Amino acid sequence: MNIARAGAWSAIGTAARLGAALVTVKLVAWLAGPAGVGRLGQFMSLMSVLAVFAGGGINAGIVKYVAEYRDDPERLSRLLASALGYAIAASCVMGCVALPFSRPLATWLLGDPGYDGLIRILAVALIGIALVNYVLAVINGFMDVRRLAFIQVAGSILSVALALCLAHAFGLYGALLALVLGQLFWLLVGLPAWWRSPYFNTRMLRVRFDATMTRRLAAFSIMSLTSALLPPLVNIAVRDHLAASLGWEQVGYWQAVTRVSDAYLLFITTAINVYYLPRLAATSDPGAIGHELRQAWRWLMPAVVVMALGIYLLRDAITRLLFSGGFAAANDLYAPQLAGDVVKIAAFVMSYLMLAKAMTRLYVVSECVFATSYLVLVYLCSARFGLIGAMYAFAINYLAYFAFNAVVVRRFLGGAAR
Repeated sequence: MNIARAGAWSAIGTAARLGAALVTVKLVAWLAGPAGVGRLGQFMSLMSVLAVFAGGGINAGIVKYVAEYRDDPERLSRLLASALGYAIAASCVMGCVALPFSRPLATWLLGDPGYDGLIRILAVALIGIALVNYVLAVINGFMDVRRLAFIQVAGSILSVALALCLAHAFGLYGALLALVLGQLFWLLVGLPAWWRSPYFNTRMLRVRFDATMTRRLAAFSIMSLTSALLPPLVNIAVRDHLAASLGWEQVGYWQAVTRVSDAYLLFITTAINVYYLPRLAATSDPGAIGHELRQAWRWLMPAVVVMALGIYLLRDAITRLLFSGGFAAANDLYAPQLAGDVVKIAAFVMSYLMLAKAMTRLYVVSECVFATSYLVLVYLCSARFGLIGAMYAFAINYLAYFAFNAVVVRRFLGGAAR
C-alpha cells in the first residue's frame, strides 16, 4: 500500500477522531467559556500523561517490531506476549499511584477538589486505555489501515454520543467524564475487529515476559515516554505561567488556537505514524530510507502548507464555529502558530528516523533539550510580547528543532552509506 492510499484511509479515521474532539471542545466552550476550555486542556494533558504511563510507553515499539517480525511467528509471539504483560503491569501500577492523589490533582489542574471523583474514574480506566492502545499498535504494525480507520470511526461515533448524553445530564463534569469513558468504547469496537483480522492468533493474548523482547520494548518505552510526556507536562507549565501572568481567559484563547492546530495536524501526524514509522523500521538500506524521507516531504509538506493557509484565511469563521464569538481575540494568534506548524511537520518527518532506528540516547536528550528551550522561550517571549509571544516561542523552537534533525539525518545517511 502506497502513501496516497494509506493517507486516504488514515484521513478517514483522523476525521472521525477530530470530529469527536471538536464536539467535546464545543460543548465545553458552550458550558464554561474560555476559562473552561483552558481547564479542559489541563485535564486532557493529565489524561495523556497517565495513558502513556499506563501503556508503558511501548506503542511505537510494538509498531516497529510487529512490522519487522510479521513474517516470523515465533518472534512475533514472544514480542506480543511481553508487550501485553508490560502494558497490563504498567497500567495497574499507574492506577494505584494515581488513586491516592486524585484530590490534589483535581485541585491543582482543575481548580476544584470536587473533580477528584473524575480523576479516580480515570485511574481505574487506565487498564482499558492501555489495552486499546495495545490493540491499535498491533493493527498499525501490520499496516492494516482500513481496519484501523474502521475502529477510529466507530469508536468516535460512540464517543460523541456518550459526550452529548453526559454533557446534557451533568454539564461540564459530564463532558470531561465522556473523555475517559469514550476510550473504553474504543475497546468494545477494537477487540472484535482485531479478532476478525486474518493475522490474529490466540497466542497474541498470552502474557509472558521474554527477557530479550522486554529489553527491546524498554528502550522504546524510554523514547516514547519522553516524547509523549514532555509535551503535556510542558503545556501544563505554560498554561500555569500564562494564567498567573495574564489570567485564565487568555489561557483559553491560547488553548483554542493550539487545539485548532492540533486538530488539523492530526491528519498529517497520523499518516506519519501509520505509514512512515513501520516503513522506516522495516528498511535498512540508506538509499531506500532517503527515498522514503523525500517522498514524505513531497506528499506531506504541500498538504500542511495548504491546510495552514486555509485555516489562516478562515480563522474568524473557524473560531466562531468551533468555540463562540467570545473567542474573537484568539484570531490574532493564528499567524505565528500556523507558521510554526509548517516547520514542525518538516522536522517531524526527519525526527521519526531516530524513533524507527532506536537512537534512544540522542532522541531522549533532544526531546528534553527542546522541551526546556520551548518553556524558556515562552517565558521570555510572553514577557516581551504578551500572549502572542507564546506563539512566537513555538515557531522559534521548532525552527531550531528542524535544524537539529537535518544534521542528524545527514550524518545517519552519510555514515550508513559508508
